[in-house]
Amino acid sequence: MDRETRLFAERHYRGLGDRVPGCSGPAPSSVTFIQAPDAFSYADFVKGFLLPNLPCVFSSAFTEGWGSRRRWVTSAGKPDFEYLLQKYGDVVVPVANCGVREYNSNPKEHMPFRDYIDYWKEYIQGGCSSPRGCLYLKDWHLCRDSLVDDLEDIFTLPVYFSSDWLNEFWDVLNVDDYRFVYAGPRGTWSPFHADIFRSYSWSVNICGRKKWLFFPPGQEEALRDCHGNLPYDVTSAELLDTRLYPRIQHSSLPLEVIQEAGEMIFVPSGWHHQVYNLDDTISINHNWVNGCNLANMWHFLQQELQAVQQEVREWKDSMPDWHHHCQVIMKSCTGINFEEFYHFLKVIAEKRLLVLRQRLKGDTGDSMGLGLGLQQAAFDVGRLADVLASVVAHLDFQRVDTSSFSPQPEELLQQLETTVTAAEAL
Repeated sequence: MDRETRLFAERHYRGLGDRVPGCSGPAPSSVTFIQAPDAFSYADFVKGFLLPNLPCVFSSAFTEGWGSRRRWVTSAGKPDFEYLLQKYGDVVVPVANCGVREYNSNPKEHMPFRDYIDYWKEYIQGGCSSPRGCLYLKDWHLCRDSLVDDLEDIFTLPVYFSSDWLNEFWDVLNVDDYRFVYAGPRGTWSPFHADIFRSYSWSVNICGRKKWLFFPPGQEEALRDCHGNLPYDVTSAELLDTRLYPRIQHSSLPLEVIQEAGEMIFVPSGWHHQVYNLDDTISINHNWVNGCNLANMWHFLQQELQAVQQEVREWKDSMPDWHHHCQVIMKSCTGINFEEFYHFLKVIAEKRLLVLRQRLKGDTGDSMGLGLGLQQAAFDVGRLADVLASVVAHLDFQRVDTSSFSPQPEELLQQLETTVTAAEAL
């Protein structure tokens, strides 16, 4: 990030005030296609898509050097089953059954990758049908389970998505990540959803094509049924039932995108979507959070806690430590609670503070090998300070036992605010 882009972004968030970043202006009628890597900078991406929270598609030229596009795919553009079996045959992978609805998702099982490839071949031979159902390999943590040298031969992280706090944090914990491989035959699909924690995501088709149906933030509200639930499938005929979906007449048509082989799609924060594989398809996908959608994540977590509190409100007076139990339930349902969110902010903040302190002292080296530019670190610290101030002031966070936290939240906030002031002249 250069200084001009940083100042542009800071003005953008000052202009928002207390409003949660979303899709500014009217919903777009189409998705921008970005053709040439040399003509599209990180600053272009920040100003044109991250800040206004709009989707875009990058041409296959952006991924033409990826090893996976050469090795995982046959000359005919199909998955190279033999190579993949040789490389990953014994790996156990998660597989969802797209033909079975379980709440608003699909049930999953785990199987050796070679067994899934056997199924896939049988599915193709059966005319895209199988008595075992429509199975989709989803959320395979290939990055987490691979050596760094192997990953470098699979893909190169695009610079546009390199400020990735979500995976930076979980890499420190060394227990999880939000980097996935999806693979499945024509007809596999993902039901209607918004990405975890209201993160951004990016997805590259190594081979095959996908159809995306996008709804900008807020448009999903017209799709709720009479019980307040979002649909499982936005193409279902049951949505025509105005008794079951009383607001459906106010809904808008989705923004449809066909993503070709090699192309890379950016999914903004809070955009609900539904995705279909139009061919035998393999994709690499990351979820990520940074300073531009950190407030969206915090807003989402507040909504999740409110939903939990609403569900168990009848036990509030009779249950000791009711507020603590709400946080426990929230963690089990959402994957994170207020305590872990603070630790997430702390890990990212301490790294950015180190970068800025060293640079303010005149050390121009690459602090801790983070590859963070001075302006990016300064922008990050400002966004962290804004969100942490909201966290510290939140009544439910004030009920969290922070006695073992180091530093204390108020102390970390003061460090951030002091550094923001010092960095203004940079």
